[in-house]
Amino acid sequence: MRVRRLRKTPAALEVTAFINLIVVLVPFLLSTAVFTRLAVLELSLPAKSAGVEQLKVDHLQLEVVIRPDALDVGDRVGGLIQHIPHTAQGPDLKALNAVVMQVKAKYPEQKDATILAQPDTPYELLVKVMDATREGRTAREDGKVVKAELFPAISIGDAPRGTPAAAHGG
Repeated sequence: MRVRRLRKTPAALEVTAFINLIVVLVPFLLSTAVFTRLAVLELSLPAKSAGVEQLKVDHLQLEVVIRPDALDVGDRVGGLIQHIPHTAQGPDLKALNAVVMQVKAKYPEQKDATILAQPDTPYELLVKVMDATREGRTAREDGKVVKAELFPAISIGDAPRGTPAAAHGG
């Protein structure tokens, strides 16, 4: 008995429609893509060995403590520098910036600061305090207002437990 075999011709791949789709789709996707610019703040956590060996009397270790009713600006060794109570609108960031600028004038080489926040501190407030600590605006002799770098190397941490009155000696 004879076996009948069908003659099969190899099928040609038809990719013309797919190439046309890609030619139209790629420029469309590239033209509608949103290119975003991300702003990243470099932060560091306080050092593990933040003990007695780092406490130098002539060296400033600036700390800004965010409390529910005030901002406390202080030195880890020297104690409280300024207690800034909140205004009716919220934290007084202009006063904070002014105090930090005064501290920067005394310690121009210093770039480190630590911001200590309560666990329930809003993120927006933390970022605003970081911005007020990081840079300020100063007026030059010619009347122009320029940005001044204050304490750009910011570390964050948890605020110490306790009442604000105990923190500033009251």
